[in-house]
Amino acid sequence: MDLSAWCSAELGSAVAEVFYERVSLSSVFGVRLADGREVYVKARQDDGRAVSCLAAQASLAARGFPCPRPLTAVVVVDGLAVHAEEALPGGSMLLGTSPAVARRYAEVFAWSMALLEDVVVPPPVPAPRWARWDHADPGLWPAIDFLDARDQSVVPPFVVSAARRVRKRLLATSLPCVLGHADFEAQNLRWQGEVLAVHDWDSLAWQPEAALVGAASGAFANASPPSLVPVESSAAFIEAYQEFRGRVFSAEEVEVAWAASLWTALHNARWEALHGDAPVSLGAVRDQGDERLRSAGA
Repeated sequence: MDLSAWCSAELGSAVAEVFYERVSLSSVFGVRLADGREVYVKARQDDGRAVSCLAAQASLAARGFPCPRPLTAVVVVDGLAVHAEEALPGGSMLLGTSPAVARRYAEVFAWSMALLEDVVVPPPVPAPRWARWDHADPGLWPAIDFLDARDQSVVPPFVVSAARRVRKRLLATSLPCVLGHADFEAQNLRWQGEVLAVHDWDSLAWQPEAALVGAASGAFANASPPSLVPVESSAAFIEAYQEFRGRVFSAEEVEVAWAASLWTALHNARWEALHGDAPVSLGAVRDQGDERLRSAGA
């Protein structure tokens, strides 16, 4: 994709400077335009999710939630879904895994979920790969070619067993699906006293509320490398979320939340084993897995 030509066509100004570039699941370019504006351009494979995700992001930004305001619609270019959004500079990550930090993240997550209740868009499915416990692919894990091509025998049996039990518990629920941020991690938020910006809205998912809450409760502290917060901090997050939303989870929702709290770490543990990376999530799953599975009724 010709970045400068795209900006000229969609934003009315060519690129003067690229001051940030990250290539991962999605490519992100921070650009200074010839007219002086600073914007971010995001491009990812067009899997049909982008339009719904951007519409939800625009709705939240319009109602005062701290997230970047989209500046263009989604434009498909050479199989990529591309859009631009405003820059929200400044702030820093809020690091820490304590229950006190968990409550701060839970408050922001509850705020986002309350606003997303009013957003009506086609469900952004499938979920992002690390949250895709609800896949319809054969086998335990969602089909991800570059992971599936590796030697699966190196994934420890305790990871496979826990993933099978978590997924069985999650698939057994009939709780309704809602919109929610499925990558609610420290690396995607910036703070300046209070929360300044929540990023990565192309990671929305359509899953039960309790599952989205649970996933965030386990992963909120993730930067690099990702891990799993202490059990008491997940408990604090789940409890605080209910408090901030003004309702109490049912027993079913509590179990679903605890099951989902483990899935992202299991995905990351599998990744570590397949790539020979340091066993950070692997160690956390080994240490905490049994307690979380018990809380999940799994």
